Amino acid sequence: MIGESKKAVGGCLCGAIRYTVTGPTIFVSQCCCKDCQKATGTGHTTIFGIRKDQLEMAGTPKRFTSEGDTGGTVTRHFCGTCGGRLFTTGDLPGEQLVIMQAGSLDDPNQVSPESVIYTKDAPVWDFFDPELPKFEAMQPRER
Repeated sequence: MIGESKKAVGGCLCGAIRYTVTGPTIFVSQCCCKDCQKATGTGHTTIFGIRKDQLEMAGTPKRFTSEGDTGGTVTRHFCGTCGGRLFTTGDLPGEQLVIMQAGSLDDPNQVSPESVIYTKDAPVWDFFDPELPKFEAMQPRER
């Protein structure tokens, strides 16, 4: 978890897009949903949630929008040059959540998974810390 007063920096593979995240994460999870598997080519991806106002970006990502499992739209933001995944946004009413790709951080050790979500879609060969709480779908969040 990125601390209250700390900053984390990251960007895409080629460096065309850079970002700074300021302040604490809302959650850090390993996501096994089918969309994350297709988008990353892996069994799961590690993500962390922040508020939109915590993100400063240099460069303009390309976007791909699809329908999520809850019926809303999900927009994935990535570098148009190297294809590096950066973050995901959605259209939930009033929602200002940005879901960052932990692997795009310059130092991914600044976050550590607190849960595993969408285990219903997890490949049998993928491995998770047995101590982490696991959820079949989206992890419930306190509001």
